[in-house]
Amino acid sequence: MNQSEDFGVEQVNFIDSLGRVLKEDIIADRDFPPFNRVSMDGVAVSFQEFEKGIRIFEIEGVQAAGSAQLTLKNSSNCIEIMTGATLPKNADVVIPYEQVKIENGFAKVTIEETLYFKNIHRKGKDQKEGDIIIHKNTLISPAEIGVITTVGKSKVTVAKHPKVMIISTGDELVEVNETPKEYQIRRSNVHTLVSLLKQLQIPSETTHIKDDKDALKSKIEQYLIDYDVLLFSGAVSKGKFDFIPEVLDELGVDKLFHRVAQRPGKPFWYGKKDDKSIFAFPGNPISTFVNCIKYFYPWFQKSVGLESDNKEFAVLAEDITFKPQMTYFLQVKLENKNGTLLAIPVHGNGSGDLANLVKVDAFLELPADKTEFKKGDIFPILRYRSF
Repeated sequence: MNQSEDFGVEQVNFIDSLGRVLKEDIIADRDFPPFNRVSMDGVAVSFQEFEKGIRIFEIEGVQAAGSAQLTLKNSSNCIEIMTGATLPKNADVVIPYEQVKIENGFAKVTIEETLYFKNIHRKGKDQKEGDIIIHKNTLISPAEIGVITTVGKSKVTVAKHPKVMIISTGDELVEVNETPKEYQIRRSNVHTLVSLLKQLQIPSETTHIKDDKDALKSKIEQYLIDYDVLLFSGAVSKGKFDFIPEVLDELGVDKLFHRVAQRPGKPFWYGKKDDKSIFAFPGNPISTFVNCIKYFYPWFQKSVGLESDNKEFAVLAEDITFKPQMTYFLQVKLENKNGTLLAIPVHGNGSGDLANLVKVDAFLELPADKTEFKKGDIFPILRYRSF
């Protein structure tokens, strides 16, 4: 799908940027580290004096982390120093406490060899002032949060998220807290979609519309004004009350495709009206689930500047036969065995078997040009569960 949208940018507090997409380069405001930083507790000495054979150094003072830089006044002396402190002037090696005996104001070094600038993290070794540390279009993880705060950015520019409405239809649906009649079911697909979007840090709203064409048309017309993205679950097949494609057409939405050669999720409908995107998923729960991951996820990733190609693969753990000439999304349990990611099929009872999803981790995408899939073959996976 090449119909991505740019939703603009916004500034958020750094702590709220986790999971968002960075929309500015993060620049080093000074060298990293900003001073010659000591990496071990011990004593700071002159390497030249050590090389001369001096092994007993009188202690001049103590350099604590966070205190102003001291100066080693006598090159044959030493300064006790703590991890994270700045290296004293005239000192150029740190010997850890484990290699020193301290008695009566003197430090006796117990080693015979060391290296110049040993146990010292040189100023500017990691990054120089003005370097780009994090590039625009990076997905912000806890690692990026650390860098953002280190350079003093209390607010950061990120990709703005679309305003999303998730819509269920159908007279057979009741609310989660209601007791359904024997011919009814609880409204679950919209909450699955809300959760799938939350994994992308996207907030959403939900609503339900009865199977009434006029009501559908009236409400959807307003949603197309108020929201950037509409996600539907149900009413896109060929049933007598599947009004969504017809209503969207009458509202001027440009249908880009309807029905894809896959199972589950064949009746999927996608269209646009100006800069508004509409994803209409089939009502069967597995179909809604897989189509959201297969189509909405990469569309959103591309829209906010992320790589949208699926590059995760797994090895099929057993032979599978699927006769129809269409892409098949096989439900699988993932297992990492000696560095190889195995996809173990977990067979359910079709696209309505929502409970089967709790037993698996991903969908293995089997191509339409084959009917026999052998153990050991490698295929892309659409993962929804980490392990």
